[in-house]
Amino acid sequence: MKKAPSPFVSLIPIIVLILLLFGTIHTFGSDALSGGSQVSLLTTTAICILIGMAFYKIPWKDYEIAITNNVAGVATAIIILLIIGALSGMWMISGVVPTLIYYGMQIIHPSFFLASTCIICVLISVMTGSSWTTIATIGIALMGIGRAQGFEEGWIAGAIISGAYFGDKVSPLSETTILAASVTDTPLFRHIRYMMITTVPSLIITLIIFTVAGFSHDASNTQHITEVAAALNEKFHITPWLLIVPIVTGILIARKIPSIITLFLSTLLAGVFALIFQPELLQEVSGMATSGFDSLFKGLMITIYGSTSLHTDNAVLSDLIATRGMSGMLNTIWLILCAMCFGGAMTASGMLGSITSIFVRFMKKTISVVGGTVCSGLFLNLATADQYISIILTGNMFRDIYAKKGYESCLLSRTTEDAVTVTSVLIPWNSCGMTQATILSVPTLVYLPYCFFNIISPLMSIAVAAIGYKIARRS
Repeated sequence: MKKAPSPFVSLIPIIVLILLLFGTIHTFGSDALSGGSQVSLLTTTAICILIGMAFYKIPWKDYEIAITNNVAGVATAIIILLIIGALSGMWMISGVVPTLIYYGMQIIHPSFFLASTCIICVLISVMTGSSWTTIATIGIALMGIGRAQGFEEGWIAGAIISGAYFGDKVSPLSETTILAASVTDTPLFRHIRYMMITTVPSLIITLIIFTVAGFSHDASNTQHITEVAAALNEKFHITPWLLIVPIVTGILIARKIPSIITLFLSTLLAGVFALIFQPELLQEVSGMATSGFDSLFKGLMITIYGSTSLHTDNAVLSDLIATRGMSGMLNTIWLILCAMCFGGAMTASGMLGSITSIFVRFMKKTISVVGGTVCSGLFLNLATADQYISIILTGNMFRDIYAKKGYESCLLSRTTEDAVTVTSVLIPWNSCGMTQATILSVPTLVYLPYCFFNIISPLMSIAVAAIGYKIARRS
């Protein structure tokens, strides 16, 4: 039997990773995702493998299998990321997002904007079961509206993410919800109902904070909003017909069409509308002097795969409508692949299991059981850089412990979601944190302090355990 690394030895790669990432972010700032963070992850992966092979005789084949399985597990997410890059570019150039921004600025009052943003994302994410789809579509439009109304980007992104991850956590269509229930052998709707005990209070507190912040915002100066609206109307052909694209997307989602197919069809439809309503913009993107089929085709292709920059007389608007297409997602995909290598190496070496065993030793009362699960889930999010892996590992590690202590499986499934699903987006090198920072063009550490729902949820789970409210026990 192979000897497992001690918790002290197992912490060495984690400490090295934290130090390298700290130095990388301090040195490169917002450019850390351009390569520095990836090198940090691969370096730490190499250290982990070196320790395992040299001192614990763990064969290379074990690492290779674990890393391959991890990478295979995120293959779908990588494809979705690429399509989201194409969709965000096409929704912008076609005028879909500018139209949503234009009408949204006239409908949503600045004082209620943050709370309204959170509620809108809650409704859409519950219906779609996907925080990624919600943020990549309506989230981008809401970012534009918020910036035009003068809100700081951290507040806007925090409201979007808080609402989007509520649905990701409780929707019966959500992959994480289904995964947490299935890993812990909990009936799906029993799991969802039991989550409401911690999730609804967390959302209510979040909405109160956003409402107070909205009323504290200076909404008296509407000149900026008027200028952005006028610039949008001048640059794009704004028409209600463009709203057909998000409506059709919503219908596809409601009919439970797979995410990849939905996002692809939405991109395709937006491309058709771009040809109809924004041919001049496609020509501008193409950089060709003459109009015609060649310029339109080139403009469409560049919008899908590359960066676009349209000139306007409003600097804020010019930054807002710039897109990066599929190529803008490549650094994120690169980072996800490196993170999966690190997670696979930590798992194959036994270091991950060794560290999490520390939490098990302190599990005696309900609050320590739930608190230990929350800390373990958060740690796994940090170490594996993927919420799906973290959910699976957390559920498997604590399933027998909860059963022996007489708790129903729904307590574990709820705690796992409170600890893992909502906190994944708060970690810069986690696949969720990387993705949302890329989509919204807001660094993870900038929006983190304003993701109140994501911060409150794990704390609420511990608080409910502390007072012993409706702790499900086996009869």
